[in-house]
Amino acid sequence: MKIATIGLDIAKSVFQVHGVDADGGVALRRKLRRDQVLKLFGSLEPCLVGLEACATAHHWARQILALGHDVRLMPPGYVKPYVKRNKNDAADAEAICEAVTRPTMRFVPIKSAEGQSVVMLHRARHLLVRQRTAQVTALRAHLAEYGIVAAKGRERARDLWTVLERGSDALPELARRTLVLIARMIEALSEQVRAIEIELQAWHRAHPASQRLEGVPGIGLITATALAATVSDARAFRSGRQFAAWLGLTPRQHSSGGKQRLGGISKKGDRYLRQLLVVGATAVVRFAGRRTNDLSLWANRLLERKPARLVTVAVANKMARIAWAVMARGEAYRPMPSAG
Repeated sequence: MKIATIGLDIAKSVFQVHGVDADGGVALRRKLRRDQVLKLFGSLEPCLVGLEACATAHHWARQILALGHDVRLMPPGYVKPYVKRNKNDAADAEAICEAVTRPTMRFVPIKSAEGQSVVMLHRARHLLVRQRTAQVTALRAHLAEYGIVAAKGRERARDLWTVLERGSDALPELARRTLVLIARMIEALSEQVRAIEIELQAWHRAHPASQRLEGVPGIGLITATALAATVSDARAFRSGRQFAAWLGLTPRQHSSGGKQRLGGISKKGDRYLRQLLVVGATAVVRFAGRRTNDLSLWANRLLERKPARLVTVAVANKMARIAWAVMARGEAYRPMPSAG
């Protein structure tokens, strides 16, 4: 029988394949080792292949796509309803095979190797920043035990370096030597963060889409490069609203009987992108009174009747929709006249 559709359940070492013909009859059901996967797909005629968008999925999608197959990635949450009973590899592969053929299924764009590299830079930077924040917090806490404090902010924490270098009567020598180790670790983490930001800056200068995104209020180098690298083809989304919903920046619904009930934002999708947009929106709202661009004026009008945090999320939603338009149309951001 000619195989029309395959569901592939991927893992670290053991893979499960479920294939059906054009009529839906089972044509292939097999467990594979890692080194057997590409050999099998290389021996098959081109067909539709479905995978869950999980760890290593983009790698396998690129490899199988290169063999001539039509590969589709799906969010695992959208595949789960098609698992008929007990969860196992064979049942998961069968569910993937069925889900990929649904006309209303939503698919995840396959990332290029370069796009994944830039996203990896962002993940590494995020990890290093978190580790640096933990070390600065520890340094502050330890010095506070001896009555030595500094003003809020990471930059103001550098005042504590002087205390460690010169010493203090309130600080025992053993404690000073211990805290110097933490201070050196903070400096090393800062150097690594700066090195990553230099790489991101170089990538940003070579990609027009990232440069156009930087022109949107509230979006800087970090957010622009993250959006451009993560969203390889913005036209995969029908509208800016769908893109904002994919990021989890739209209200969660629990409606029934013709009555619309909206709750907080869904918080679905890419958590990192959503965090960056909300941070950028916070800056827009904080300085809205000092800016005359259309987004700040719109935020000012909202602040007259809504809480600041709600306005921040609304601004993040609008920023996401503007970013989609910039990426999908390939045009620079054009602000509305300030009088509007």
